Amino acid sequence: MLKIGDFSKLSRISIRMLRYFDEKGLLKPYEIDSLTGYRYYHESQLTTACTIIALQQMGFSIAIILEILNCESNPKKLEECFAEQKNIITENYQNSIRQLQLLETSLSQMRKDEYKMKYSVMLKKFPKMKVASLRQIIPSYEDEGILWQQLMPVLTNKKVSYPNPCYSLAIFHDKEHKESNVDVEIQIAVDGDYSNEGSIIFKERPETLVASVTFKGHYNQIHLVNETVAHWVSNNNYIFDGPMFNIYHVSPATENNPDNWITECCFPVKER
Repeated sequence: MLKIGDFSKLSRISIRMLRYFDEKGLLKPYEIDSLTGYRYYHESQLTTACTIIALQQMGFSIAIILEILNCESNPKKLEECFAEQKNIITENYQNSIRQLQLLETSLSQMRKDEYKMKYSVMLKKFPKMKVASLRQIIPSYEDEGILWQQLMPVLTNKKVSYPNPCYSLAIFHDKEHKESNVDVEIQIAVDGDYSNEGSIIFKERPETLVASVTFKGHYNQIHLVNETVAHWVSNNNYIFDGPMFNIYHVSPATENNPDNWITECCFPVKER
């Protein structure tokens, strides 16, 4: 039998951590003196202690380590735990590499003074959601309000419910910039299922990976946003993958002052 201090030295685990392992049920003392409260460990528990430390170094959580210790006689379960942890570490590694690449690109551009970091590009997944949609050819991009004037009264009549947050967005389907007769689709997130009415379609839009820039103020900044995103995509090993869309967090529908408008420009992308 080993006193806790001796066990700590041999296992190279601090007494504080041994008490923590006891509290979590990972490694309980072999015996506790009922009079003194002294904790004693058996020599054979050094193997368990080494296993716990090795599993911690692999990144396993305390809960999963406890699960592994309880199923050491089940090779299939052990293999599943290790395979899952490998996948988690691989994903984290890939995310770290991606983050490092973003940092290196930003540092390089700042050092070259290619552009000021006025607009920050974020890589994010735009969530899957149910939407009400209206797509038409309209005279120009500035005439997008025509679509909203058609859509919203119908949704009001249908007593449509909206989620929180409620995303409203415009998708620009043309494969090039057009001076007139532009193909625009507007969407607004909805709760529940509703029947289509004329050109207004209720559907589910898929989750989408996007390069996103959020800015405050008038829409005349969008050409600068586009330039920023083009730099980012070119320098970070991505390519555009579908029509861009704008999310209107604060829009003319609720705010008259353009200085207070908040718009998020989203560009679907995929790795090159």
